[in-house]
Amino acid sequence: MPFSNSEVMKAHLRLISDATPKGKHAVVIMDRASWHQSYLAEEFTNLTIIHLPPYSPELNSIEQVWQWMRNNEIANRCFDGYNDIVNKCCDAWNRFSEDKNRVISQCYRDWTNLET
Repeated sequence: MPFSNSEVMKAHLRLISDATPKGKHAVVIMDRASWHQSYLAEEFTNLTIIHLPPYSPELNSIEQVWQWMRNNEIANRCFDGYNDIVNKCCDAWNRFSEDKNRVISQCYRDWTNLET
């Protein structure tokens, strides 16, 4: 039986919580996808979810990643079926992530730098 989106998200949050050093607190910034619900973090004492404002893709770096992948790798293509789509998306992700400077330019936000 497949897992629900909320079960998968809760498992993901558990991994983040478990990886957070004792005495530290993790903040997970999420968009407002239906499975990104704040109540999912209630059982974790070292984790908080903060939602981005609605309709603010410029604040969500994954939107820039998807845009790069669409523009450079997967838009306006013909696919041979589901497996071909998955393979092309994996190839696109690998090409995106192989260039550290590209990742930084698409994902870094000045406001995330907490060092003073």
